[in-house]
Amino acid sequence: MIHRLIVENLKHRPVRTLLSAVAIGVQVTMILTLVGVSQGVLSDIARNSRGTGADILVRPPGSSVLAFSGDMPQGIVGLVRKEPHVTMVSGTKVQSIGNFDSITGVKIDEFNAMSGGFRYIEGGPFTGPDDLLVDEVYAGAHKLHAGDTVDLGLKWHVAGVVESGKLSRMFAPLESLQEKYSARDKVSVVYVKVDDPKNTQAVIDSLKEKLTDYKVFSLDEFVSLISVDSVPILKRFINVVVGLAVIVGFLVVFLSMYTAVLERTREIGILKALGASPGYIMAILMRETLAL
Repeated sequence: MIHRLIVENLKHRPVRTLLSAVAIGVQVTMILTLVGVSQGVLSDIARNSRGTGADILVRPPGSSVLAFSGDMPQGIVGLVRKEPHVTMVSGTKVQSIGNFDSITGVKIDEFNAMSGGFRYIEGGPFTGPDDLLVDEVYAGAHKLHAGDTVDLGLKWHVAGVVESGKLSRMFAPLESLQEKYSARDKVSVVYVKVDDPKNTQAVIDSLKEKLTDYKVFSLDEFVSLISVDSVPILKRFINVVVGLAVIVGFLVVFLSMYTAVLERTREIGILKALGASPGYIMAILMRETLAL
């Protein structure tokens, strides 16, 4: 009987019921979208980092986990290369170009040897200083194809479109990127591959002794740091949006049910006259709220 009353009450005012449900749905969608996008972006960064094939990362002092901010002398690459058990080293330069986009400068032979190489969907590798490689996600979003020219503050020639999952969305020759952005002999990250995973910690300890101010991570440790908790601004932003969505959703339900009670004083009086307890009436209202 109580379930039938709930359904009939909601059906009796279809427009208000629909508007209330839509308003609540918008708040829930906001929460799910924000959390989903945040987790998706962080997961994409972790996947791209694993795509380098590296075992260890060396980063400059004061750099943040996600921003790849700061530069260090390119001579660090040579120093790391001399370490026992190190088989491959590749230094990269990450250059921000605004709108959360960046170009990664690589020495393509070194990077291919470490990561297993790019898989080309269109075009091919760099042939000139103005060449740029873009991954399929960036190319699809900006409708780019091999042979196009793209203006990223400076003009670049799209030499090829590659599969995603290798460190970055855009790649340029390291020396060219350094020259164009006045960062000669500077790198942002050094990727290191060791001969045996069992030797990873020994190499990390040795590097930390020699590069005392630098940040040295194993790839697994670095990936574990890529979370919402590691980005204070993002965490606070999510908390604020979720809090506002919960408050607005609560107010929508409260207003809807308050109006419903005011409109149904006669019905409530009849129920009481028939012997319904205050708890019974409250149960009807609460179940309507849950149904919304």
